[in-house]
Amino acid sequence: MQQSVCNVSLLVDDYDKGIEFYTQSLGFTLLDDIQNGPESRWVRVAPNNEAGQTGAALVLMKAAINQQQWVGNQTGGSVAFFLQTDDFHRDYQRMLQHGVTFLEEPRDEPYATVVIFQDCFGNKWDLLQPK
Repeated sequence: MQQSVCNVSLLVDDYDKGIEFYTQSLGFTLLDDIQNGPESRWVRVAPNNEAGQTGAALVLMKAAINQQQWVGNQTGGSVAFFLQTDDFHRDYQRMLQHGVTFLEEPRDEPYATVVIFQDCFGNKWDLLQPK
């Protein structure tokens, strides 16, 4: 049996704000943007991967009124997502140039070079390059 995680949902308060941040600031690819009802869309973004490797995409899900408290805080303040790169300094510099908010300076850990940043909704991410 072969299985993989293909999508991960991310609560957002605005589809277009999410699309702009992930495609412009992080360089992700917009995979889908399909109207799915009067106020609902099927929106998926994923890291741009020139090597042809596949990984999970983010499904941007507009928060219902009773979910809005969790936009930007889906994990209770912990790092929610991990963006792995093959060139930490290239991607860190690109993200700085695009106004991404970093919560610390890059650091070397036994497992990776890593830095925590926030997306436009407040979710915490690790940018990391494994050792």
